[in-house]
Amino acid sequence: MGLKGTVEVSEGVSQVPGTDVYVTTFDKLLNWARTGSLWPMTFGLACCAIEMMATGASHYDLDRFGIIFRASPRQADVLIVAGTVTKKMAPIVRRVYDQMPEPRYVIAMGSCACSGGVFRTYSTAQGCDEFLPVDVYVPGCPPRPEALLEGIMKLQQKIRSENGRWGMFR
Repeated sequence: MGLKGTVEVSEGVSQVPGTDVYVTTFDKLLNWARTGSLWPMTFGLACCAIEMMATGASHYDLDRFGIIFRASPRQADVLIVAGTVTKKMAPIVRRVYDQMPEPRYVIAMGSCACSGGVFRTYSTAQGCDEFLPVDVYVPGCPPRPEALLEGIMKLQQKIRSENGRWGMFR
């Protein structure tokens, strides 16, 4: 930060020597809090949902990261689209996304959610980025729980680097 008389403790956080006082920006503090309390919306559409559930189960335990699955879009800030999205289902997925409060993020989980997978048909959306702003893509068919954990950590890195995103503006 470059404040006179402070010691850099980590990136963007300084400590006043001889005290328990830390100095940082509001963005860094808010983003730190957001990365430790991501609440994804449970929205499984196909086989990737099984892997998403396995990630939340005891072996991988997303609770240790402060990640708690929510069943209501009004309580969630991350939408994990897990599986094949048909064109008939796309407006419903979009409606759920629109009901989430800002700031909100999207993880496309699985080849079908990322690019339509092997389904090159008239009824399948060729990736959920056709109707949603996707922040992180987790490829695989289906991706293993470790891949979803990696995707969540990538989203946390993205959130840490945001500036001025305190409300409705994206």
